[in-house]
Amino acid sequence: MDFGKLPDISRVDFTLPPDHPDTLPLLQRSGSYLKPRVYVGLPVWVNKAWVGSYYPARMPEKESLLWYGRQFNTIELNSTHYHIPSPTTIDRWRQAVPQGFTFCPKFPQLISHEAALRSTQGITAAFCEAIAGLEDKLGDALLQLPPYFVPGQLPDLEAFLQFVPESIPLTVELRHPDWYVDNVASLALFDVLEKYKAGTVLTDVAGRRDVLHMRLTTPSAMIRFVGNGLHPTDYSRIDAWVARLKAWFENGLQQLYFFVHEPDNTASPELATYLIDQLNKACGFDLKPPRKLVHPVQGELF
Repeated sequence: MDFGKLPDISRVDFTLPPDHPDTLPLLQRSGSYLKPRVYVGLPVWVNKAWVGSYYPARMPEKESLLWYGRQFNTIELNSTHYHIPSPTTIDRWRQAVPQGFTFCPKFPQLISHEAALRSTQGITAAFCEAIAGLEDKLGDALLQLPPYFVPGQLPDLEAFLQFVPESIPLTVELRHPDWYVDNVASLALFDVLEKYKAGTVLTDVAGRRDVLHMRLTTPSAMIRFVGNGLHPTDYSRIDAWVARLKAWFENGLQQLYFFVHEPDNTASPELATYLIDQLNKACGFDLKPPRKLVHPVQGELF
């Protein structure tokens, strides 16, 4: 992910901001939840570097999703940002992964970027119908709005949220700085998202600390974490997230999606493993971390 990346992170303050004052009250209103649903995944399932480590050696690329689904329980589904998948593709994806796995598809860029949500009822209906075919393996759909989508377009966002069926769970990522520096705009935004039970995306990336607004609008959190090649700060940032998430779970957080990004994503499984191990320790979960496959080594007998 290029958004917010910096060539030099030496001067970045990676301190996790405090909660927005409305976050804990919202979680507490949602009531107690004994066993939250926790999903940790990556933004891709194809990566040649994982073949022979997280995937079997000499694995055909067409089996990548099958093996990804054995290592992770969710995916940030970026391919839907570029085209609407066919029913055949949806069926193939759904059948490739085990029970309990969820896909988080991105809304097509034709809707979010090119049309900026206006006059998109037809394509939105087609997209929602397509991803509904994932059935119980449909997670939160991600509406990622471009940096030029400004607070003055909030009525377009509200009309869009009103149109999307309630059966399609939805989270929204906004990137224009004015959503966060203008208190009136941010309050109006979060009121609309709460009204339509749409979640917020928290993006933790070096070059745009403002989008880490720490405001939840549903008892579900979606975190997009962008690391820096397993720099030591990647691990300290994860530690801070685990502490914060523990507090959120204790206050009523019911669901978590946490997507780990790294440069070219080669090291993403390693950082995801660290995250899962720390969540298990801190929160008493029994999440299954990805494991490197052990391949037999053929040695000499004599």
